[in-house]
Amino acid sequence: MPKGKNQKLKLYYLSRIMLEKTDEEHELTMPQIRAYLEEYGVTADRKSLYDDMRALEVLGIEVIGEQRGREYFYHVSSKQFEIAELKLLTDAIQSSKFITEKKSRELIKKLMTLVSQHEATQLQRQVVVQGRIKTMNESIYYIVDEIHRAIAENRQISFGYMRWNPQKELVPYRDKPYRTSPWALTWDDENYYLIAHDEEAECIKHFRVDKMRNIEIRKERRSGKDRFREFDLAKYAKMNFGMYGGEKKSVKITFKNEMAGVFIDRFGKDITIYPSDRKGWSETRVDVAVSEQFFGWIFGLGTGVKLLGPEDVVAAFREEVAALRRLYQG
Repeated sequence: MPKGKNQKLKLYYLSRIMLEKTDEEHELTMPQIRAYLEEYGVTADRKSLYDDMRALEVLGIEVIGEQRGREYFYHVSSKQFEIAELKLLTDAIQSSKFITEKKSRELIKKLMTLVSQHEATQLQRQVVVQGRIKTMNESIYYIVDEIHRAIAENRQISFGYMRWNPQKELVPYRDKPYRTSPWALTWDDENYYLIAHDEEAECIKHFRVDKMRNIEIRKERRSGKDRFREFDLAKYAKMNFGMYGGEKKSVKITFKNEMAGVFIDRFGKDITIYPSDRKGWSETRVDVAVSEQFFGWIFGLGTGVKLLGPEDVVAAFREEVAALRRLYQG
């Protein structure tokens, strides 16, 4: 039998065929494998293919052969990712507001190369999330990469920070760029945030990455090391509602017993919950950044929750409710 023109690539094409065409539920016979190889311009006899199957195992591709009747059927037994794992990743990508529509398609297309063609069709899923609005900043991935590089090199960064105006235009928050020391990145409330030390204000601040522009890694070393030595990122994210900052306060809240899950979901299982004097109610004390967003969260829980203290926070909440009433009385 004359050899095909791509004979030197036989092992590569064989691995591609087995990974793309087979899985736990889809198999190929030896004649089918030889036919697929011929489509790539490769000819192979049965004996050499047995040797090639063993060579694939050295490359980490385990091929299982099972005899049924007089025929052997071959398939790849395990792959880098299980199909259930890739479905989970696909759903996360599609439902994420942080990832643009274009990048979502690109990432899912890459995930599809990790499974067989049959399994790839299962990744063409449509996850419907009500009110989902994808970010429009395509450069966000490169900004994230630059931030990671600055953290690794222990350097400060400067960047422009943007906001939307009523004309739907992105305009700078201020004329001059921000200069901060980046220490961490976190994903909260479906947005990516930079957690940084602001040397000028001498405090920890956070910035939405998709609103950052023209990032530049500076020569100056990062500041704020002492502040971040004891920094608890998870606690910081829980305390800042919607990542809106405010004065840190320890607040006391009472709630109907059936609302306990709301507080556990928000603040974690480590919070202390104790019985209230009021029958069917409980109380807790948590640290929060007092802001309009926190008040909005309390207000949205309705009559099943009541803010008890401290008094200045309760007074501020009453004023917020009164301001809303005045706004709608006109």
